[in-house]
Amino acid sequence: MRWLAALSLVLFTTGAYSASKTVLVLGDSLSAEYGLARGSGWVTLLEQRIRQSKLNVNVINASISGETTSGGKARLPALLTQHRPDVVVIELGANDGLRGLPVASAERNLSDMIKASKSTNAEVLLIGMQIPPNYGREYTQRFTGMYEKLAKENKIGLAPFLLQKVADDPKLFQSDRIHPVAEAQPIMLDNVWPYLKPLLSK
Repeated sequence: MRWLAALSLVLFTTGAYSASKTVLVLGDSLSAEYGLARGSGWVTLLEQRIRQSKLNVNVINASISGETTSGGKARLPALLTQHRPDVVVIELGANDGLRGLPVASAERNLSDMIKASKSTNAEVLLIGMQIPPNYGREYTQRFTGMYEKLAKENKIGLAPFLLQKVADDPKLFQSDRIHPVAEAQPIMLDNVWPYLKPLLSK
């Protein structure tokens, strides 16, 4: 049986038995394929890229259209218990901003979600958002700045803006001018991937 022990050692040292990781994506309609054919959103494209990269990672998409930071905060504890993710990706805040909800409340909710995730030893990636200046410059600046502030305070990763290279191109949006079309989804993934990949390789 020495050959079996030797084979086990080889498989272990080469990582053949490396444990899989789980990524939980907690987002809103931008991550929930709103208005898109099923399987064409950036989170599904993320799963495909992970397979192509030969990473042993499962992706759970717990995103819901219309979700706010308060809704995400309420749902997160059960998701953490159910899925025990190694990485939590938080893509929330856009609906708070579009509704003009207090930035302080959104910031507090995001902070609580970050801390809840870290308390389970999960790595956290926060995805930043920007909003139109409908509620004035001060509100817009405070909203945009809260993501970087939270990332620094909690020492977590930050993908600065999900809609980088998308937001200024009307052709990349559905008729509502809010939700990106399928052609925009690979760009959105490219905006997240450089910040997420290092967490998957840890």
